[in-house]
Amino acid sequence: MSIKKIFLIILFSFFCNIANTEDSLKSLGKFKDWESFVLLQDGNKVCFAQSKPVIRAPKKLKRKPSRLFVSFRPGENIKNEISVTNGYEFKIKSPVSAKSGKKSYDLFSKGNFAWVVDPKDEMKLILTMKKASRLMIIGSSSKDE
Repeated sequence: MSIKKIFLIILFSFFCNIANTEDSLKSLGKFKDWESFVLLQDGNKVCFAQSKPVIRAPKKLKRKPSRLFVSFRPGENIKNEISVTNGYEFKIKSPVSAKSGKKSYDLFSKGNFAWVVDPKDEMKLILTMKKASRLMIIGSSSKDE
């Protein structure tokens, strides 16, 4: 891991630890296609980084904004949780996957969000995202569009 990546992780952790206790969402900064935030709600802290897609397909599909998240919820002992929304409700029991090059990760969906099926794959997916230039999220809409 490069010094720059280690520094960003330390900086992100630092900002997550010094945030005040008001109910709020605060941007901590941007790096390339990612922006990090801290959310304080009812005394619980959530830190997350989000990225917006560069390309969405099919273009004709009507949907809300898409996002990829990596979240940390210290109060729940959750680290590196990956979630995604494609801006539409996913089709029930339809596969969702994250693909980069030859690597593929299975996700499960509920409503308009999907999460990595195997928690052990979350760190593997994060390492894949660090090395890759692209990540494709593939899922089906619950609507027949």
